[in-house]
Amino acid sequence: MAKIKIAVLFGGASSEHEVSLVSAYSVLNNIPQDKYEVTCIGITKKGHWMYYPGEYEHIKTGEWENDPDCCTAVISPDSLNKGIIVMGSDGAYIRRVDAVFPVLHGVNGEDGTVQGLCALAGLPCVGCDMTSSAVCMDKSITHTILDTAGIKTAKYVCIQRDVLGDIEKACDDIESRLGGYPMFVKPACAGSSVGVSRAADREALRAGIKVAFAHGNKVVIETEIIGKEVECAVLGNGTDLIASIPGQITPAEEFYDYDAKYKLGTSVLDIPAKITPEETEKLRAIAKQAFHAVGGSGFARVDFFVTKDDIILNEINTIPGFTPISMYPKLMDNIGIPYPELLDRLIQLALERYSEG
Repeated sequence: MAKIKIAVLFGGASSEHEVSLVSAYSVLNNIPQDKYEVTCIGITKKGHWMYYPGEYEHIKTGEWENDPDCCTAVISPDSLNKGIIVMGSDGAYIRRVDAVFPVLHGVNGEDGTVQGLCALAGLPCVGCDMTSSAVCMDKSITHTILDTAGIKTAKYVCIQRDVLGDIEKACDDIESRLGGYPMFVKPACAGSSVGVSRAADREALRAGIKVAFAHGNKVVIETEIIGKEVECAVLGNGTDLIASIPGQITPAEEFYDYDAKYKLGTSVLDIPAKITPEETEKLRAIAKQAFHAVGGSGFARVDFFVTKDDIILNEINTIPGFTPISMYPKLMDNIGIPYPELLDRLIQLALERYSEG
């Protein structure tokens, strides 16, 4: 039986470039080699796409970019000639692939851009489609959809860049609408807590807004929720979903920011989470409901705060980390789906969704 040909995309023009490299290294070393033939496509921080035929070991260190055998390669948008256009020294040719696995975090990868390109090319893409990816990347739109679905989220305000013309007036409005400090200031369209800060007073709010606007043109400010940080992994298409036993994060830092997630490695992950059986089942049900509400497919990690009397959804990550310390693969392994089987299921879900569409 012929192997299924998969293009794995990694790197990306994103502030989460380095995390993608580590995630991709883990993915590539766990894809079942007897079933899949992999083509590696790396994307530099400047947005240059390259076919990389070298050792996986050099991906996680970033050395892959200097491989002399790298050459320009892009997804062909022509759905009649599906695959990767490789532009080598001997000319260009199409390298056929059956599906694309984007191991890309943040903008230019997790936000619907690559998913839209795959749709144009007629190629199955692992994970959420263009619309649901874009929806979940934009925190303000996620809030709107979840509010409509009756799913509790933190009280929030969304602001546009024009507020910088009168930031004191903006702060007055935020304080009035949210009812006081502390607050969390977040870029609306950045992942992995990049650019997020906690504001305990107006001075910190002003500073946080300016930092957040360095990562986009929209900023979301949310009330602080005091509770356990709990995450649930969702797998599947449509309403046929699996929700993992939740896991709990005890952040190494003041909150679970980018460094705590990916650089320090000292945050504590507890599986199962230290919540009641009733809270566990309610949280799993909400995770499925939220995934369905945003039109999700394939997989996502749904993050919550569990307070003393409620469950508050924080965010939905459509391409969660796949590094050795990442929660998503750990949660799936905990319910009996080891890493290689998980990757196999994700690819099959993409092929299944494409065949049905």
